[in-house]
Amino acid sequence: MSTRKSSKKVRQREQLIVALLQQSSMEKAAASIGISPVTAWRISKTREFKEDYRKARREAFSHSVGRLQQGSGAAVSTLLKVMVDPNAPAASRVRAADCVLDHATKAMELEDIESRVSELERAADPSKSENRA
Repeated sequence: MSTRKSSKKVRQREQLIVALLQQSSMEKAAASIGISPVTAWRISKTREFKEDYRKARREAFSHSVGRLQQGSGAAVSTLLKVMVDPNAPAASRVRAADCVLDHATKAMELEDIESRVSELERAADPSKSENRA
């Protein structure tokens, strides 16, 4: 009987996580899977739920970031086209140029940070630098 109760709890936890990713509130998520808001709240306070929900949110966010990365080439093309289009309003060209410069600066800063982290990691672990030589 405890296995049955345990599997029901696991199932409810999994269903609540999916519902929370799809609904705008705990109440709507609970209603969508046929449990009370109080039950949903109790489930949400467990360690297992918090871990599983955090993992599910990260996974969903990762998929969103992947989709953004796929569209980044088109976004850059659009910015560059607007920036050099003499028929585009001046404000649009300036805004596009500002975006290009801002993103290029951030990318360069990120590359610098990655380089510094790599250097620090090599300094902290001399065996890595020996293996690369």
